[in-house]
Amino acid sequence: MPYFPLARLGCLPLPFVGVFCGLLLATSSTALAQANAAVTGTVASQAGVAIEFATVTLHRAADSTVVKTEFCDEKGHFLFETVGGRYLISAAQVGFGRFWSPAFELTAPKLNLPAITLIASQATALKEVTVTARKPIYEHFADRTVVNVADSPLAASATTLDILARAPGVTVNASDNLGLRGRTGLLVVIDGKRVPLTGTELGDYLRALPAEQLQSIELITNPPVQYDAQGGAGVIAINLKKDQRLGTNGSVNTSYGRGRYGKFTGGLALNHRHKTFNAYGTYAYTERRGFVRLDFDRGYSATPQLAAAHSIIDNDQLTYLRSHSGKIGLDFTPSARTLVGVSVNGLASQTQTTTQNTTVVQSAAPEPTSRYTSAVAQDLNRPSGALNLNLRHTFADSATASALTADADYARYHTARLLELNTNFEQPTRPTTRLDGDQNSTLTIQSLKADFSQPLPHRARLEVGVKTTQVISDNSVVFMRTSEGTRTFDPLISNDFRYDENVNAAYVNLRGSVAKTTLQAGLRAEQTNTLAETEGGDSRERHYVQFFPNVLVQRALGKQHGLALSVARRIDRPSYGQVNPLRNYFDATSYRSGNPDLVAQTSYNFEVTHTYRQKFSTALSFAQTDNPIVNVVQPSPDGGRLVVNRDVNLSTQQYFALTITAPLEVAKWWTLYANGVLYYSRFRGSLAGTELDRGKPAFLFSANNSFSLPHAWTAELNGNYQSPEIWGFESARGRGQVTAGLQKSLWNKLGTIRLNVADIFYTTPIQSTSTYDNFTETFRSAQDTRVVTAAFTYRFGNSKVTAARKRTAGAEEELRRASGQ
Repeated sequence: MPYFPLARLGCLPLPFVGVFCGLLLATSSTALAQANAAVTGTVASQAGVAIEFATVTLHRAADSTVVKTEFCDEKGHFLFETVGGRYLISAAQVGFGRFWSPAFELTAPKLNLPAITLIASQATALKEVTVTARKPIYEHFADRTVVNVADSPLAASATTLDILARAPGVTVNASDNLGLRGRTGLLVVIDGKRVPLTGTELGDYLRALPAEQLQSIELITNPPVQYDAQGGAGVIAINLKKDQRLGTNGSVNTSYGRGRYGKFTGGLALNHRHKTFNAYGTYAYTERRGFVRLDFDRGYSATPQLAAAHSIIDNDQLTYLRSHSGKIGLDFTPSARTLVGVSVNGLASQTQTTTQNTTVVQSAAPEPTSRYTSAVAQDLNRPSGALNLNLRHTFADSATASALTADADYARYHTARLLELNTNFEQPTRPTTRLDGDQNSTLTIQSLKADFSQPLPHRARLEVGVKTTQVISDNSVVFMRTSEGTRTFDPLISNDFRYDENVNAAYVNLRGSVAKTTLQAGLRAEQTNTLAETEGGDSRERHYVQFFPNVLVQRALGKQHGLALSVARRIDRPSYGQVNPLRNYFDATSYRSGNPDLVAQTSYNFEVTHTYRQKFSTALSFAQTDNPIVNVVQPSPDGGRLVVNRDVNLSTQQYFALTITAPLEVAKWWTLYANGVLYYSRFRGSLAGTELDRGKPAFLFSANNSFSLPHAWTAELNGNYQSPEIWGFESARGRGQVTAGLQKSLWNKLGTIRLNVADIFYTTPIQSTSTYDNFTETFRSAQDTRVVTAAFTYRFGNSKVTAARKRTAGAEEELRRASGQ
């Protein structure tokens, strides 16, 4: 019986294509046809000298609301294109007092204002002053924390996963599962596009993406309904660099780090921005060698087939990663209010690993009963690419105008894994065996979405949107066994698997303010259709519709205090890798396999936040999660001493947390961003005859110190700690790290050198114990994380102009406001 015929053909629904193209043509035509009024003028000093780059702002006369901002050109000239109305003009520049014009009425097609004269301030008339503006590394907002990676000396030669592991409230466990404030289940997006990976697959992807490509990372704990409902713990939004300067500009960077092995990154960025278009491109190459040391201690209870036993396993693994990543794009602005863009990005990585494994199995006595060694070689290639077409349009030159955005996306992720596993049995002596694997996986994602924002009376705003997504995951693996010179196909572990997913979503969101209260209320509906098929096996088909409300109320309690309440429902659907039953062998003792029986976990999230002086915040949180997805290890159904790593659903998880955030200015040259999370998680469920009802308090702490030093030096010292915690059947020991870096600007800020040392005290190794009635496992994982790095960046081109002169309150800015940025 055919299922998802459009997805089978790799096509998006034709009605959505028609809607998208219609919106694109209609809004572009409307924008081109509209005629604007204009206001122009000049800015000069008392001596009559034109002031280049003076900031001129257009305000509404009624309430001084900012409409748009421009920079003066080299002749001190500025121009605003807007609609008729009553306005004010203000002008400012460093070293001068701010100027305010009288109110004026704009009715004619063009109005020339009298010349504006800025008067030098007394502070700068006495002596020369050097002003250096630097965005803080960490910024805290009501619903998110922003990490400005581009300004951090610790980003040199780091991977995106390294940066996340140091971010406030973020944790990364041994399986590369990301957590935020003590919870897992996160939506990861790069430039607004979802990364459809989890666990080790996501970890490998983020390791291959160098931090030099990043502009910022946003840790969003209460995402609005404009985001997918995926991600019970929140959203991690990764924003790549995009040059905003006019003219032709670029930068080159290179870095080399050394732990036990070397790590190299080099890259290039080019940008050409004109008043009507912007073309840009970036490229980075990464080559990283490292090691992974894995030690296992496993205990097996007696079964009808096997006696109780204990095994000790040592794995020494060498890794060699090479990756190429890049992005090219073009933005075209047919009018001041319309932007049409296209972008293509890609990431191709190859990881080669060699593992030496030694396994000793002992009886309960204990006496050695068997010993074997194995050599594992894996070659993993992961090319991926994505195409985006987008439209941004506002229907008037106003910060509160109606706005429309539309996006069409296509992404493809491919994985090719070659395995060679040779096992030598020393006690008792048996013939050497060899297992060869050839695994291929292709993940294709197609989506269309449109968002519309409409202002309402009384400072309110209505936002609506629709989105449809089609996903196809094709997987196949072939295993061949060789023993005593005979090579045979293994049909028991070779197979094909296909997973189709279709999600159709619509949302409505209302924002408004009354007196000292701000309210945002939204509802998102998502229809999900999935089909999982294994060749020669059963198929699993699911269809369901769920609703996801989101409410945020903020109240100002005087000038110093503020209170906010948020309530939201969210979902975590299993990823395509989590439901894939095909095997991926780690070594001779264990493998990873998905679970087609997994169902989505859903959660209700409540949070009350108190803010003091718009800086210091204290939040109390509670979340109830049904069918939580947790990672477990169990003896394989194949028998013997083989272990399978997979994900299962438990019954419930309850989560309580207290989060304290304190950005402090210790001194004029020293700022501290401190974040602490005290939380308690309780899990209930059962697995393999083991009933689970356990919880434990735990805490996270991070402190980032930024120092402004003489002679254009800056420094950063970052420390974080994760206390011992319980996660399902697993109990993990405490861990943390300290990282320090220096940075200096050269040649009038055209060049930058960076030096840093990561994991100074080598305290990141992870140790954990999983306990079941029939099985226990303790493991320790250590990697090449203590690294000393030197890096250099050089910028070229029109470096004087730091931003595009057209700062229209366009749809892109409107969406950022809708997201609380």
